[in-house]
Amino acid sequence: MADMKAVGVVHENRGSVDKFVSKLIPKPGPPQERDILLRIKAASVNPIDIKVRAGRYDDAPDYYDRCPKPFQVCGYDIAGIVEAVGSSVTRFRPGDEVFGLCSPIRNGSNAEYALVHEGALTAKPRTLDFVQAASMPLAYMTAYESLVDRMEIKKGEKAALLIINGAGGKMIHCETPRSLFGVRDKFAHIVGSVIGVGSMASQIAREVLDLPVVISTASRPETQDFCRAMGATHVINHREDLQAQIDDLKLDVPLKYIYITYNTDMYIETCGKICAPFGKVCSIVQGQARMYGTEFMAKSMAFIWCYLGTKLYYGVDTESYAKILSELADMVDEGKVKCTLKQTMKLDLNGLRKAHEAIEAGGTIGKIGLEVPEDETAFA
Repeated sequence: MADMKAVGVVHENRGSVDKFVSKLIPKPGPPQERDILLRIKAASVNPIDIKVRAGRYDDAPDYYDRCPKPFQVCGYDIAGIVEAVGSSVTRFRPGDEVFGLCSPIRNGSNAEYALVHEGALTAKPRTLDFVQAASMPLAYMTAYESLVDRMEIKKGEKAALLIINGAGGKMIHCETPRSLFGVRDKFAHIVGSVIGVGSMASQIAREVLDLPVVISTASRPETQDFCRAMGATHVINHREDLQAQIDDLKLDVPLKYIYITYNTDMYIETCGKICAPFGKVCSIVQGQARMYGTEFMAKSMAFIWCYLGTKLYYGVDTESYAKILSELADMVDEGKVKCTLKQTMKLDLNGLRKAHEAIEAGGTIGKIGLEVPEDETAFA
């Protein structure tokens, strides 16, 4: 069996970025049925990558029982060239340029090759290069599934949407009494899975759903400007009183929808105060979400989780991914949706470590892309 170069982490030795290792691992075998063997040209980094690497991924309680062992390749956004297709693949052939999403329970895109289900890929946008394309799937699809599928916002609805933390990611460093792998350590807990999600949500709300009011929260001048550039009609400061700022806007439509992309538990009580009766709150950030004593019951509000990995994790309705990706590609090529790639690093051991460190440091705006080098330094 042929080998390939990859960067990943040994299952029993997860932790900080220095746990990443570059090594030769078996190249995925010939694709079966609806799998596609992809030669990877680019990837990008998301908060899930950091949590998986560190042994802190908690969105699925049995994740570390189902993930690849003894060596796991992270990376969920992917763009590349079709190398081979399974016998049941109908939409692609070798040589096609595609982009999409890797499964959370298979080896990912931080390698030379990956097996990806046909339903999680579509043709790469013509107007984007591979790195730009690889920066979009997870963020866009998370936002789309949250707003369109989970909250069921109707196109043209006369309502307002509030996006909490609409520009970038942030980390909280704290002490934990135990590790999933038996080591007590200080770790960076990601409370906002928002590297690009908030900005994609703004664009979807305006360009896909045609909402009249989209409010984003941001605290720095540069992140406030970024939110406006991504389509927010109003920007307020999440470091100040949200209720007072919402009141000051004197909206002429009800605030029916709130999208939490940062620290669910910090905002639950506030959401109950500012959301309209019968409104909906959706979060992509794990937490306790304790609503007792808030206004959720009195207002008959709905609280909704959104985990993009659900369909691939449980093998349910995976074909919907391709539909969303195809719509994304069309809107990008038509100039309706903007790519939020802000930094590009080399997809090798050093580049991957630097990208993870940048996200863990906090304050990241937009996405960090990873480009596969064409020379012999690839994955060194």
